[in-house]
Amino acid sequence: MVGPSALFIKAWASALLVLALLTAPVGASEPKHGLSAFGDLGYPADFDHFAYANPDAPKGGDFSMVGWGGVGTFNSLNTYILKGDAAEGLELLFDTLMTRATDEPDAVYGLVASSAELGDDGLSVTFHLRPEARFSDGSQLTADDVVYSFDTLKEKGHPIYRQTLRDVLKAEALDPETVRYTFKGDLVRDLPLTVSGLPIFSKAYYATHKFDKTTLDPPLGSGPYLIDHMAQGRTIVYRRNPDYWGRDLPVNRGRWNFDKIRIEYFRDRTAGMEAFKAGFYDFREEFTSKVWATEYDFSALLAGRARKEILPDETPSGTQGFFINTRRDKFKDPRVREALGLAFDFEWTNRNMFYGLYNRTESFFENSPMEAAGEPSAQERALFEGLGVDVPEAALVAANLPPKSDGSGRDRKLLLKASKLLDDAGWTVKNRVRVNAKGEPFTIEFLTFEPTFERVIAPYVTSLKLLGIDARIRKVDPAQYQQRLKNFDFDIITQRYVMRNTPGVELRSYFGSAAANINGSLNLAGIADPAVDALIERVVAAKNREDMTTAARALDRVLRAGHYWVPHWYKASNSIAYWDRFSRPKTKPRFDRGILDTWWLNEPRAKTVDGILGLSSIRFTREPRKP
Repeated sequence: MVGPSALFIKAWASALLVLALLTAPVGASEPKHGLSAFGDLGYPADFDHFAYANPDAPKGGDFSMVGWGGVGTFNSLNTYILKGDAAEGLELLFDTLMTRATDEPDAVYGLVASSAELGDDGLSVTFHLRPEARFSDGSQLTADDVVYSFDTLKEKGHPIYRQTLRDVLKAEALDPETVRYTFKGDLVRDLPLTVSGLPIFSKAYYATHKFDKTTLDPPLGSGPYLIDHMAQGRTIVYRRNPDYWGRDLPVNRGRWNFDKIRIEYFRDRTAGMEAFKAGFYDFREEFTSKVWATEYDFSALLAGRARKEILPDETPSGTQGFFINTRRDKFKDPRVREALGLAFDFEWTNRNMFYGLYNRTESFFENSPMEAAGEPSAQERALFEGLGVDVPEAALVAANLPPKSDGSGRDRKLLLKASKLLDDAGWTVKNRVRVNAKGEPFTIEFLTFEPTFERVIAPYVTSLKLLGIDARIRKVDPAQYQQRLKNFDFDIITQRYVMRNTPGVELRSYFGSAAANINGSLNLAGIADPAVDALIERVVAAKNREDMTTAARALDRVLRAGHYWVPHWYKASNSIAYWDRFSRPKTKPRFDRGILDTWWLNEPRAKTVDGILGLSSIRFTREPRKP
């Protein structure tokens, strides 16, 4: 359950009370049951359960799904390091100090920690652990485990952790049930939330197991689920821990209802869809518009035994697009990157391939108040003027918008404009081939691992060839794709970042200069712009939501002016389909699907569906690898 969570425990003995007073940070605030970036909490200290969870939900049954990405594989049960391709769902094994309320923008409430107190200077946060917290082997979870987890992630974890935690000076155990984090610098607003959401590992377990190695041995955690069995690269099954120490906490009441959660992997989306129609698994989210428009008409769905629906999505829609690797010389000139954007005909693609289901993405903060629009506001201009670094001229005018074509698939005006930009950048056409001053041809390789995406890239490749560019599609297997991604060994790839309602330090990994050359970072475009860096820090340092929104809009302008991507499309909803075996709370969490943690098995419906399909004999047909 890797999401923020907070700690507190009353000092029942006078000696512990004295110790707490002696070790508390000078000028510390009162312990609170939760934390948020700007101090606002929607739930009181004595809340019983989250509003989107049903405390009377029955426990039992199983839930199966295709991985959220639709296709893929895995060869490791360690999701916290750079090496290997980790299985999905491993966060179910690990508790955190606090856990997020997904009906609030960024608030977190006590899980392993019952409360937290911030130092008045903002440079520390102290968590008070629940003495009943346990790992799944029954051993007590203590402050030493929390400290060990922080130190290990920062030293041996995925590079993202090192960057995210760079301003966290240390974690220290003040006693077995109290841990304090100390921060440095001025940009510490989000760090209490960040450390409250770190997974907690058993120090004793990793004394005999190497943390920084890939492994297929089920790790020891403290969360609501255990690994039941798996078939490497194909299936992983999680089993609800009946002895889970935190099952009755307010943050968990009515959640984690399924006895088993099974995640299936398929080599391609077609096989995954056919398996769903056959009832091999229960749930899928559909990411392919053609499939959604044309293939959800099978008999079970028409008869009501399976269902499809669209859930509203109030989160920022993210930044999906073709990301251009600016580490490569041919892409360093922004005029080249702008030309590539002009050659992609979204209007034709949306009409002919997506059945008109999508809108064009314009912003890195699409579907949120942080999206820049029109001319910069007075507040944005003031921010630019006081930034202390040069801001691109293109960011000081109306926010850059992707081109709108005539929908023909070969808009001559846009292609002529693209050709002119390429000429100006030193890439001219000779004998119908676009070359630079050295006579080297302009080549582009689109890296992908999904056959279904080739149909989108292929017309784009055709348009680029009209410009004299030797564009090609390079399809590799998922494992090779992940490795090349980590090493930035690509020209152009498709990626989607999901932005938070309260963006913070993760922006450094997405767009910051320091991440541009760290293998495994999420700065796939290799952005290294001082103005971007400075604006990221303004977003992170904002003291209120208004200032954060202004800084995010300014950042959006600068990123869009840099033409680091060719933006794709979005819809402010999630398309889901499932076999009608489940019930769910009346209230959906505002900023999440709430499926895995709040739905439950409806036994009468499940018996009907399973009886028709004979699912009792095929639900777990893949050969398991017992841990």
